[in-house]
Amino acid sequence: MTDTAPTAIEPTAQVTLADGRVEIAPGSPQPSGPYANDDLLPVPVEKRTWTTYNFSALWVGMAHNTASWTLASGLIAVGMDWKQAVFTIALANLIVLVPMLLTGHAGPKYGIPFPVFARASFGVRGANLPAVVRALVACGWFGIQTWIGGEAIFFLAGKLIGDSWANASHIGGYAWTMWLSFALFWVLQVAIIYRGMETIRRFENWAAPFVLVGAFVMLWWMSSKAGGLGPLFDQPSKLGWGGSFWKLFWPSLMGMIGFWSTLSLNIPDFTRYGKSQKAQTWGQALGLPTTMTLFAFLSVLVTSGSQAVYGKAIWDPVQLAAKTDNVVGLLYALVTVLVATLSVNIAANLVSPAFDFSNIAPRKISFRTGALITSVLGVLIFPWKLYSDPQGYIFTWLGLVGGLLGTVAGILIADYWILRRGKLDLTDLYKAGGRYWYDGGWNWRAVVAFLVGGVLAVGGADFHPLIDGRPIPALSSLADYGWAVGLGTSMVLYVVLTLLTRKEPAPQEPTPAEA
Repeated sequence: MTDTAPTAIEPTAQVTLADGRVEIAPGSPQPSGPYANDDLLPVPVEKRTWTTYNFSALWVGMAHNTASWTLASGLIAVGMDWKQAVFTIALANLIVLVPMLLTGHAGPKYGIPFPVFARASFGVRGANLPAVVRALVACGWFGIQTWIGGEAIFFLAGKLIGDSWANASHIGGYAWTMWLSFALFWVLQVAIIYRGMETIRRFENWAAPFVLVGAFVMLWWMSSKAGGLGPLFDQPSKLGWGGSFWKLFWPSLMGMIGFWSTLSLNIPDFTRYGKSQKAQTWGQALGLPTTMTLFAFLSVLVTSGSQAVYGKAIWDPVQLAAKTDNVVGLLYALVTVLVATLSVNIAANLVSPAFDFSNIAPRKISFRTGALITSVLGVLIFPWKLYSDPQGYIFTWLGLVGGLLGTVAGILIADYWILRRGKLDLTDLYKAGGRYWYDGGWNWRAVVAFLVGGVLAVGGADFHPLIDGRPIPALSSLADYGWAVGLGTSMVLYVVLTLLTRKEPAPQEPTPAEA
């Protein structure tokens, strides 16, 4: 059976509890076959235990990291003042929170990860398309964050060991000791991810406050060197509030949205462990926009201070921390960077692509194998080149990421909320020939919407420094709004294509029952 619109769900296949959460009916067999494994199956209701605090702590741990810091400080480096940078980031996170909550809803309700959730719209096989796109993006992020962590180890060891480490002979433009530091941090992360999701949850709970304290210590240090907080606030904008600012604002806003656009898709991988919808909704609403704005505020103040003290904005906190001669202060700052980088990289950039790669071949690729694949690809993507330039990092990398992933988000939201009204059949998500099989396992409507939305979102973008020029110059006027263009186009097109070809009635909710 193919599905152009969902059919009634058999109440014997799954049960809906009084709080709205759904699970496989007691006594019914768990899904099996080539499209299921233990990591992809629905989380049983009794194991959906994450509370509001767990989700808030997750976001504090992910938001308070070096890459978040460089987002804000990078805006200072390209000409904004602290007010403009904080405004841009705060607005971006309020905007991205909306699709985050919409896609996150399926997690606590059905206990399923993102690649299984995507099967409802793309097809049981077709879900590999958005899963692989998202996984490759996460590989890029994993590589960037691992390079940042390696930098921290390199500078820390250089201060302790001396010139023999810091000024070692170069290979490929960097000291061989930098490459060794990169490798050490890579191994540390792989070791942690092999411990499983419960270890990650515990790590996030204590890492979050540790990193926040470290950021305030950086602020205190920089304000003391600048002679107080005044010079940090006084650094003027190079753009003003006229046309020059707004020309930079829109691509910056889309870049900031692009930063968390991966998580706006990934989030069912975490919310599937949620104790309730309230837990994930409040946890994310309290955790994401507030902590990102606070961290951005701290970042821009410290970066403004570096401009006042050193005559130029130092946007990389590792490079900034390395300027201190206080060994104890340096140790604390760089250990904070290590903890922050571990926190976000494992949670945001290893967990989700591990599920994505497992979804490609569930019988052959486990969660741990998927994590190892991510770790290897994260090196092969040359993250040191992506991270070396704030212009390319914010506007090229993040802009392209945001445009493509916004397209996927539009399809998921349209399918789950507009067409299916939040109703899924758990068993058929794992089955060939079921309602989500479509045509050979692919839903051509989703593929068309993804391709059209993706081309409009990123076709006119400036790919420099990755490549010269724009692939489709005629679309250049849309490039600054890639995420919004991708999300809006794919959402509308998917709904139109589905309604034009719909043959079956809308679903009915199963009768609530106690498990």
